[in-house]
Amino acid sequence: MTDKSTAGPQAKSSGLNSLTRLLPYAKPFWPSFLGVLLLVLVFNATTVLQPYLVKVAIDSDIAARHPNLHGLFQIALIYVGVVVASVVANYLQLILLQYTGQSIIRKIRLDLFTHIERQSMAFFDTNAIGRLVTNVSNDTETVNQFFTGFFLSLIRDGLSVVMIVIAMFELNGRIAAYAMVLLPVISLISLLFRKRLRQAYQTTRTRLSNIVAFLAENLAGMRITQIFRQERSQMGRFQALNEAHRQGNVREYGISVLFNRVLELLGNVAVAAIVWIGGGAVLHGTILFGTLYAFISYIQRFFQPINSITQQWNTLQSAMVAAERMGGILSVEPAIADPDVPDTRLTEHKDEVAGQIHFEGVSFAYKPDQPILHNLTFSVQPGEFIGFVGATGAGKSSIMSLLTRFYEPNEGRITLDGVDIRSLRQADLHSLVGLVQQEVYLFTGTVADNIRLFRQEVKDEEVVAAAKTVGAHDVILRLPDGYQTKLFAKGANLSMGERQLISFARIVALNPRVLILDEATANLDSQTEELVQAGLQAVATDRTTLVIAHRLSTIRQANRIFVLDKGRIVEEGTHEQLLEHKGLYADLHAKSGIAYERSEVGTT
Repeated sequence: MTDKSTAGPQAKSSGLNSLTRLLPYAKPFWPSFLGVLLLVLVFNATTVLQPYLVKVAIDSDIAARHPNLHGLFQIALIYVGVVVASVVANYLQLILLQYTGQSIIRKIRLDLFTHIERQSMAFFDTNAIGRLVTNVSNDTETVNQFFTGFFLSLIRDGLSVVMIVIAMFELNGRIAAYAMVLLPVISLISLLFRKRLRQAYQTTRTRLSNIVAFLAENLAGMRITQIFRQERSQMGRFQALNEAHRQGNVREYGISVLFNRVLELLGNVAVAAIVWIGGGAVLHGTILFGTLYAFISYIQRFFQPINSITQQWNTLQSAMVAAERMGGILSVEPAIADPDVPDTRLTEHKDEVAGQIHFEGVSFAYKPDQPILHNLTFSVQPGEFIGFVGATGAGKSSIMSLLTRFYEPNEGRITLDGVDIRSLRQADLHSLVGLVQQEVYLFTGTVADNIRLFRQEVKDEEVVAAAKTVGAHDVILRLPDGYQTKLFAKGANLSMGERQLISFARIVALNPRVLILDEATANLDSQTEELVQAGLQAVATDRTTLVIAHRLSTIRQANRIFVLDKGRIVEEGTHEQLLEHKGLYADLHAKSGIAYERSEVGTT
């Protein structure tokens, strides 16, 4: 994994553009933002009023020639009321803005997940799952901080600075003018630190993404890591990634702390200057002591919102990086899209779909310079049981991926009952063509949930019927809670055979017209395979069934068998015909365990 981060003008512009792209999500919530703005005005007004009330109390009631206890009590009551109003306004603005921000992020997260779901398999071939998880979870939460943290700080602290400046000029224009010298100094310091902060944040985010991607990949492949005794090697790589992230974090934090301490130092110098200038004015009788107190309070408060804004600059940097990453995902148009005017003839009469498949001059490559399939042309008649065999990399699974439209062919076309599958909606095609793969994926939930795949329209009776069809019913009943047994960690509490049986029941519940089994029985033991074979014969009845098999016994009874070699069909026929031909199939048959095959042939 490479550590790539760009922090130049182009990257900055890209981050800002990505944030701008997300602003329409906030548009429906403008009443909430207006309410926040009004509450901010109340909060800032009451905050700025507090030093002025103390100034009045000092000059008019405490340091006056005749101290006024009654007036002092009134000022104290007003001060308490102002503080209470400030606290209430601050509480309400935070709650309202948090609700609004979470609502916006909920919509962004749903749209991002939906957009990822619409992508073709080619998208997932080039995007690490760990990084996509970071996009949907961490990056959206970072953007939420932009709407709740940065936005609030920009409005509240920006208005606070303006109100404080107005209040200082109202008190004494000359001293306020001296204080304004701070503005260009603060601007210069911000400019000096801004580029470094962005570089640091982008580098840290990228390195964190690398850690998440590495972790997700290695947890998924832990069996391989342990069987090849690569724990120490992988730990070394993980340690290197963590060390890079630690260094990036330390550098990021160091720059941020230095920035804040420089502003804090500048604030203290400003207070000392005001004490010197204002104190001289008090001694010369130009201003009253209460006015000097108010000036000192305002200068301290003047730096508080500026410091808050600069701290929120960190949030802006993170949000820009996160928005840029999310924008990169959202800008990827699905490689396979539904037609503008879909053909609905097959789905309108699904029960009448025969299941005839035709590949016409189909060529395909995952990469332009590495062709996988070469000008394939073949037909599968309705209800046929067709086997596909060949060495690894021959193109068997690629054919099935094209039929399900996980990928698009580079040349040629594929039809189902004479209808080009590209003219169908993908959801319609997948309701007609079902797929069972060797690697079974079960979701967190019950066994019944995984058979119906969370489709509530599939009734419990249909779930049980599907399980009985493939011989899974008795197996499921032996589980602790039967069909309500909770599954976790991709079904880790089930055996490989049990997981595969549930996947078969799942496809039966879908009831497709075309069934694809992509090496689906490769991981079953002999006893379970016999059970599944009986179920498959029932499933394949009145369906077109395409089977990729390592075990040639699985396809002995196939109507036809296609033998692939380097992306081409080199042999075609029944099991017996291909054995008599003594070609590639016969060679594969001999290498797959001829003794077992002969014994099985002898029983037929």
